[in-house]
Amino acid sequence: MKTFLIVGKVLTALFWGVVLANLLQPFAQPFALLLNGAGAFILLIHALELWLFNKRIVGSAKPSQERVQVMLFGVFQVLAMPAASREQVVVQPREELQLEIENA
Repeated sequence: MKTFLIVGKVLTALFWGVVLANLLQPFAQPFALLLNGAGAFILLIHALELWLFNKRIVGSAKPSQERVQVMLFGVFQVLAMPAASREQVVVQPREELQLEIENA
């Protein structure tokens, strides 16, 4: 899985390099327009991922760095982030249940 994520990040970085090169010196016309459209679409998808995984990003050690990397690498960075620990997920409902029992 780690190899898949690394290869995905490298290919994504190459894609952004080609998009940036196209912005600096446009390619032949049908390709320049398609590449700009693909770059804008991928940027929109990465912004959507940033919005969807905001709670997971905020819970990381360096949330601002994670946001930048999600905007660059998208789902490859999201999959590389550590998942929320099961203890946090299980303990929280028990605390709420205890509060309900005490209030009853």
